[in-house]
Amino acid sequence: MPVRLVSADAELARWGSLLDSVAAAAGDVPALLAVAGNVGSDWPKPGDGQTGRLWELLASVAGVDVAAGRVFEPHLDAQAILAQAGVAPEERGGVWGVFAAEGPGTRLEAKRDGDGILLSGAKPWCSLAPLLDRAVITAHTETGGRAAFAVDLRHPGVTCEDPVWVARGLREIPSGTVHFDQVPALPLGGDDWYFSRPGFAWGGMGVAACWLGGAVAVARDYKESLAAAAEKGREPDQIALAALGETDRILTSTLQYLARTAELIDGGALSNAGALSDGGALPNRTAGADRSAWSEALRVRGTVAAAVERVLSLVGQNRGPAPLAFDEPYAKRMADLALYVRQHHAMRDDAQLGKRTLTGDHPW
Repeated sequence: MPVRLVSADAELARWGSLLDSVAAAAGDVPALLAVAGNVGSDWPKPGDGQTGRLWELLASVAGVDVAAGRVFEPHLDAQAILAQAGVAPEERGGVWGVFAAEGPGTRLEAKRDGDGILLSGAKPWCSLAPLLDRAVITAHTETGGRAAFAVDLRHPGVTCEDPVWVARGLREIPSGTVHFDQVPALPLGGDDWYFSRPGFAWGGMGVAACWLGGAVAVARDYKESLAAAAEKGREPDQIALAALGETDRILTSTLQYLARTAELIDGGALSNAGALSDGGALPNRTAGADRSAWSEALRVRGTVAAAVERVLSLVGQNRGPAPLAFDEPYAKRMADLALYVRQHHAMRDDAQLGKRTLTGDHPW
């Protein structure tokens, strides 16, 4: 069942075959990647007038299977990044990942070699790298910045470590370190282009759409469990109904917020990326003026993360241990979503947002 954000019933009904394909492929990562690769080039891109529909699709895929959302989102994000960098559609084929994380003891460097660029070093947190064709990846440049590059993961200079992945959530999507040895790469913009474009913030909000879709599915699990119990003569008590009512209130308001933010992006109101680093002073602004996409991304991601965590808590408390122990789809969804939402940086992101709010970068 799709997650409604902006579409009418007739539009939602057209996605049935896609979501059926996702459901059939759930748990089979190569099959999910094939589905993502087949549809990815046709999906909307953020900022192109259909941002709400893109997020609705991402939420709907995650609503079927949270891990599927985790597969689809980076491929679609990579397609958007490549388009923003001016890469021709025929050069965007295959299934892509996006690897931009940094970690202690790892460093990936980009160095000029004649007319080209070669990547050498290591990159952590590269999800599904052995199964992907290509990736958008960030590396340190000779001029002291960081830049994005398109790289072929099938090149013989690419070596993927076998990750020690002990997580109970997202078990089929391990992340590990990838090593690069003189691997040719295509530059995507210059130093810091990847982080300074408004699409960086838009992509971060797309991840939040996946989180929210997973939470909607958890809420549906809860509603269906109450309805099933009522059919057997066990009507929900006030506590169970209060939890369902709070869940409805949280999800409805958060979905509406996400839909409104998509409208702002498509209307050009969030085309200013804003500074993405906490270093240095931010300019003083009047309230609501020069509103930045990154500040809005921090609001959206924080709001969605809080909504997800509250829904997980409400549903987990009220359903108790039995479905976590014996209902495999529900237990998997709860574990997958709990891990996925930890991509949010919690109070550190709020501190970054607070610094921006202090300068006037807020709508109130």
